[in-house]
Amino acid sequence: MTSASPWIPVALSADIEAGTSAGTLVNGEERVVWRDDKGEIHVWEDRCPHRGMRMSFGFVRGDHIACLYHGWRYDTGGQCRYIPAHPDLDVPQTIKVPTFAATERAGIIWMAPEGADAAALSTLHETAEAVRSLYLALSTNAALLAVTGAPPEGYSPVPGAPDTVTLQGNNATVLIAAQPRDTSRTALHITVSGNSSAATRRTLALWAIDLRNRLEAQTSEAA
Repeated sequence: MTSASPWIPVALSADIEAGTSAGTLVNGEERVVWRDDKGEIHVWEDRCPHRGMRMSFGFVRGDHIACLYHGWRYDTGGQCRYIPAHPDLDVPQTIKVPTFAATERAGIIWMAPEGADAAALSTLHETAEAVRSLYLALSTNAALLAVTGAPPEGYSPVPGAPDTVTLQGNNATVLIAAQPRDTSRTALHITVSGNSSAATRRTLALWAIDLRNRLEAQTSEAA
């Protein structure tokens, strides 16, 4: 279920609309996921180089994202292009937010170090419908094992891409991609292709909620 794949899921594609951003955690580090007005997705370090404000608190305007604190504006390459307090300043090239490679596959946004080959994701369906994201107080391996140990009725695990669980059944393929938020917390991003009707998505969403509730109950009993 796990491997050394550089690609990490960070959000459902449907959750990041054009002109919006969201903050998330990846291996304990803060990241901002944002989509420009053309629909292109970007994943950066979630800190403005000026005063460290989260970029995810800012606002997207066209193909730029601006920090909420002082309005410093950055282009899609992470380069600062405009400082409101000094509108005539030729902004130094050193003022830049660290960026990551970002792509979309199977209804999920993925990030990796710059230059990573997206071929590792080619085995996934190109498109899929969002079910939901599930947030668990479990390590990534434990979260994926919980899924394979209690799949939805009528579904069975089949070989799939690294760091994911693929479930097949009811003329549908369910992809569950694990985002390691830190060593003890994981987000599972769930999508479905094939029979992705509203009824199918609702059934899968209810299964996911029930799985989370049962896992939380087990954790409480253990404590």
